[in-house]
Amino acid sequence: MTARLRGRTAVVVGGGQTPGTTMGNGRAAALTYAREGARVLVVDRDETSAEETAVLVRESGGTAVAHRADITDEEDCAGLAETALTVFGQIDVLHNNVGIVPGGRTADLSSADWRRGFEVNLTGMWLTCKYVLPHMRERERGAVVNISSMAGLLAGGDAIAYTTSKSAVHAMTRSLALEYAPHGVRVNAVAPGMMDTPMGVDSVARSTGTPRDDVAARRAALVPMGHQGTAQNVADAALFFASDESAFITGIVLPVDGGFTLKASTY
Repeated sequence: MTARLRGRTAVVVGGGQTPGTTMGNGRAAALTYAREGARVLVVDRDETSAEETAVLVRESGGTAVAHRADITDEEDCAGLAETALTVFGQIDVLHNNVGIVPGGRTADLSSADWRRGFEVNLTGMWLTCKYVLPHMRERERGAVVNISSMAGLLAGGDAIAYTTSKSAVHAMTRSLALEYAPHGVRVNAVAPGMMDTPMGVDSVARSTGTPRDDVAARRAALVPMGHQGTAQNVADAALFFASDESAFITGIVLPVDGGFTLKASTY
């Protein structure tokens, strides 16, 4: 193992994944942090999936413990922080990866789906920060990595709840960064684009009845670099924010999108 995170603890919220043929962002982050020496608390609403990630970490020589939590439940968010401190004694990295994609244009979107999108994509992320950041402030060190989406940088009429909630994640990231900068805590966000992940491709294929290869090809054609990214691309960006290599960087939203947002800005 290399040493960028040796001696540190990372809490990966959303460290399981939906079914699919490739790896998801949360699982890739957990494995990457462990490879760099971190002990990992793998948090997911699906405890079985969290344990699957933890097993992969342990099989690769790392240290990981699975923990079940629903980030829409405030007690669960308090509990995941408490568990990390009980098991590992400290929290150095909080990695927020949970998100859903409530689709639909304004007139077709139910108010329940709108609220659910914000509850999961924004409020849940704020709640994990609420219970982890006081510990980081006390230690005067720590890094928060919020996994957002390029959708938060663009307009999206077909998924207004998703794009709006992700834009709000960016605003929250900057606000938390400003609030905690005097206390040695950095807060940054990664905004993935078209990624070949179970959520990005397999879930779409299942919900639309479209062959997976067709979904993947259609998404790849939208990317200036000519192909989708991978969960490892996102994990590598997250590792940069989690490590001391970004020690003087906070409040940044980093697109990892193969140039997609550049292309969109030319229209």
